[in-house]
Amino acid sequence: MKLVLVATALSYLLANEANASPSPAIHHTKRDVELTSVSNNWSAAYAKAKAAIASYNLTEKVSLATGVGWQVGPCVGNIAAIPAQGFPGLCLQDGPLGIRLATEVSAFPSGINTAATFNRELIYKRGVALGAEARGKGVSVLLAPMMNLIRAPAAGRIWEGGAGDPFLASAAAEEGVKGIQSQGVQACAKHWLNNEQEHFRDYGSSNVDDRTQHELYAAPFLKSVVAGVASVMCAYNRVSNKYSCASPELLNGLLKSDIGFKGYVMSDWWANHATSDAVAGLDMTMPGNKVYGNAADSYFGPELVAAVQNGTVSQSRIDDMATRILAAWYLLGQDKNFPSPNIWSWDFNDPRNQHVNVQGDNAALIRQIGAASHVLLKNSGALPLKKPRSIAIIGSDAAVNPAGPNACGDRSCNVGTLAMGWGSGTAEFPYLVDPLSAITARATADGSSISSSLSDSDLTAAAATARGKDVAIVTISADSGEAYLTVEGNSGDRNDLYAWHGGDALVQAVAAVNKNTIVVVHSGGPILMEAWINNSNVTAVIWAGLQGQEAGNALVDVLYGNVNPSGRLPFTIAKQRSDYAADVVYESDAAIPQIDYTEGLLIDYRWFDAKNIAPRFEFGFGLSYTSFQYSALAVWPYALKGGPRPSTDPSLYQNIATVTFILCNKGGIAGTEIPQLYLEFPKSSNSPPQVLRGFDSVSLKKGETRVVKFDLTRYDLSVWDVSSQRWVIPQGTFGVSVGASSRDKRLHGTLFLL
Repeated sequence: MKLVLVATALSYLLANEANASPSPAIHHTKRDVELTSVSNNWSAAYAKAKAAIASYNLTEKVSLATGVGWQVGPCVGNIAAIPAQGFPGLCLQDGPLGIRLATEVSAFPSGINTAATFNRELIYKRGVALGAEARGKGVSVLLAPMMNLIRAPAAGRIWEGGAGDPFLASAAAEEGVKGIQSQGVQACAKHWLNNEQEHFRDYGSSNVDDRTQHELYAAPFLKSVVAGVASVMCAYNRVSNKYSCASPELLNGLLKSDIGFKGYVMSDWWANHATSDAVAGLDMTMPGNKVYGNAADSYFGPELVAAVQNGTVSQSRIDDMATRILAAWYLLGQDKNFPSPNIWSWDFNDPRNQHVNVQGDNAALIRQIGAASHVLLKNSGALPLKKPRSIAIIGSDAAVNPAGPNACGDRSCNVGTLAMGWGSGTAEFPYLVDPLSAITARATADGSSISSSLSDSDLTAAAATARGKDVAIVTISADSGEAYLTVEGNSGDRNDLYAWHGGDALVQAVAAVNKNTIVVVHSGGPILMEAWINNSNVTAVIWAGLQGQEAGNALVDVLYGNVNPSGRLPFTIAKQRSDYAADVVYESDAAIPQIDYTEGLLIDYRWFDAKNIAPRFEFGFGLSYTSFQYSALAVWPYALKGGPRPSTDPSLYQNIATVTFILCNKGGIAGTEIPQLYLEFPKSSNSPPQVLRGFDSVSLKKGETRVVKFDLTRYDLSVWDVSSQRWVIPQGTFGVSVGASSRDKRLHGTLFLL
């Protein structure tokens, strides 16, 4: 039977090559990794940097590594100009979904939404747009992308990055870096490493075994290095009881030697604790001061100069720091016509803030990503809407904060439509289209009547508004963010996984009186839905995430079927909080709280699979308004697996096997499917039951058929061998599964490599 399937797929490929060959920009599931090209670019940049550094004196070299201080320059981080050397300085600015502390910029969908698209091209385009806006503001270094994994579902900043799987997170990191740097702006991979919760982030210790570190948490950074990322930000927390920014094992060892990172390491803001951090591998201190504030002191600057003069820090180390920083500058071509900063982060009314509008036509892309990231979790025929006569819209999340979408600094409140979390990863909304406004506009065009109740606590009003309407749309939310701000008693990390403001009770009150209740969830991660998910009157549920400025329009596109939903969960939604592998450590009396990653490789769906726990909605899940048929799986090994390889070996990233299958849209309308490839490693490898190793976003017209291809590299098929400190392909047979989610497998096969 397997031979028949192979022959079927091969004959289809040959007969339909012109029609079936995927476009590399959209359907090629894994772009060839051009390590040689990246290496050559770095070599050329290093040659320029070394030639330039030869004329720098010690003070100038140290100046390259030392921020000027908090709120001293125009940006959140600034490296001073060195006029004698023709160096204009650097502007470092957040962030992951838009240019922070600036006007006339876009507010993009969050990282977790971008991951939910499972669409490399959209992730790349978002990176391009972010890079273009950064360049337009004179930002040399954009502090993005964020790539810490979703280990604990209540963790405050998971919305900035947003994947519970290292393969998905790595793809998002790689495409984000490529997109940002395509605009001549330095990307910054953050936060290195194990900054997976906000509680105790300033002094707690994350303790992770070596294999787990390589296969999970370092993986997105590795792919960022492969993509040529210019800079890496070390984290606040300790790892194995050493501060991340002071750990030679993490910086000089794992990052620079093991992974082969050629750029520079900057500290997170005030995460530099000593001058000796330079010896451990820290190349740049940010923002420059020792502690929060604008005192003119620094662990680098004059103290680093003195350390070199007294022999504590070697001259060669200073040369290396300066060379890395300049090389990154040359790598992105910033020595040629890069614009000066035109922002002043600290006062929008300051004349130094020129209010240059850099948004271009990015609103269209934001809306496209937004629609593509909506995940349809339940649909009993309620969607898409077809000109209902009457619509009730319920919940405070349906309308913009009456004080304006930017009323709370760094978005530190959950009032009105939730479209981004809080903290340094935020941006100023140029506007925010809320669900009520967008649905009302569409309803008016359709002749539908609209009624609304925007109180979360007045359940009587909610029920009265919903009663008798053709459809009731309930919007609920759950916010999270960064630890320096506390919102409604949540110090960064969420206190629980429930909807805020009594969201469960609101849904129940509406569903009690309306048999066509649709729930829309705006949150930066999973919420528990058990209170109402099985209620037969809840006819549809959409996880909308954190959409950015076009939130309402993107929702309307999906509600009314202008866009067939194709978003997939980048995390697992559990039935109860205790089902997850790990949780935030909220309390500790220890001087150094210990955060032990005892679950090892088993995060998110891997844990649910290994422990045979039934999720409410599994990783990779999402419904469509059409249906897809999978057939004719073929697995093609075509190279020897070879021996152990280090992370820096280019052959590790060579394709050595291909998986093909046929995908057909069997439904009545056009749609986009997200096929996913999972591997079962040989039992001898002691790996999770299955791991994601491929995905694609394939748009098909009604009745259209296409061959889909997944390429597998040696890296994809390897595990980290602790004893040899190399990547090794284990002996034995691999199981190969292709399907619509981590638990919806349509095709099965095997792969054996010699």
